[in-house]
Amino acid sequence: MMKKLILAASLILSFLLLFGCTMIGDEEDNKETSEPQQSPEQQRRVSDYFPIKEDVKYVYEGKGNEYASYDLYIDFTSEDKVQQRKSTGGTILVDVIEVKDGKVTRTFSIEEAYYRENLLDKKSSDEQVLLMEPLEKGTTWTLKDGSIRTITETSAQVTTPMDSFEAIEVTTESINSKRIDYYAKDIGLVQSIFTSEGSEISSSLSKVEKDAVYTSVVNFYQPSGVDDKIYYKGKGISFKTNDETAKILEDAYKESIDADLGKVITEKTKINSLTMDENKIVKIDLSKEFTEEMNAGALFEGMILQSLVNTFGQYYNTEKVIVTVDKKPYESEQLSMGEGEFFQTNFTKAVEIKQ
Repeated sequence: MMKKLILAASLILSFLLLFGCTMIGDEEDNKETSEPQQSPEQQRRVSDYFPIKEDVKYVYEGKGNEYASYDLYIDFTSEDKVQQRKSTGGTILVDVIEVKDGKVTRTFSIEEAYYRENLLDKKSSDEQVLLMEPLEKGTTWTLKDGSIRTITETSAQVTTPMDSFEAIEVTTESINSKRIDYYAKDIGLVQSIFTSEGSEISSSLSKVEKDAVYTSVVNFYQPSGVDDKIYYKGKGISFKTNDETAKILEDAYKESIDADLGKVITEKTKINSLTMDENKIVKIDLSKEFTEEMNAGALFEGMILQSLVNTFGQYYNTEKVIVTVDKKPYESEQLSMGEGEFFQTNFTKAVEIKQ
């Protein structure tokens, strides 16, 4: 009898334990499933639709305008900024774009930028938000010119010469025009359509090239001690993303365009810095070896300096160049420049070395 009672009690206790565990498990499951789930729109981030990549070339096919086709290169990048170079064949436009705090913002823009310089820290008064969170239909913001920009679709189907994409559609309404931009995940801008007074201009992504370089032709000038003339020759100079422009041009200048011409940048000379200020004056700072290794009379020294000024003045498309040595105004036995005093380009006696 006692054995039967013990057995019954054991069965009841096991049942209660099993039932209790099941209830606890159910409660935990209910807690997990009751947590709010994010919608696809809430999970999207602008960084997914405007990725910052390096050494990439984007090729866009245009319709409706001769400049609608263009190539897009990446000059410089940082953690949250990218400097893009847009080449249409007729002009070059550089944009600095920041991807931060749920927004894609164009912070700086410059036209006719045939030179290459790191402008990531530049700011302009006409900053423009290109895309912003939440990435959901109806998100709207107003631009400084009064235009209204709205996310009008989040899963728009877009076909370009490259591929078909599911994209976020952003529509910008102005008084006399409308622009629609499409951004695809992990790619960025895949198509733009601009309409105004019955005309339409479009640019559509046709190709993305990896390990790409941007190449431009730079004229390098060197003096001749034989006929007292300055000669020049164009070289194709290639840049990868984040390459230091001063260093690339320094190395190229050390490779003489002709063995019989005088050196401008000697092997030990370094370009410490190279930039153009807001007054369109180029400032080049050289290491002390520039003057120490020159070993030239007054006439040839002047020709070396003129060659240097012509090279970098033409590269930046300006006439005024300030030359310093280790941050001090240029000075030699024959010539002494004052603080802020500049040289000027002079191409009247320059002779091209043709292939």
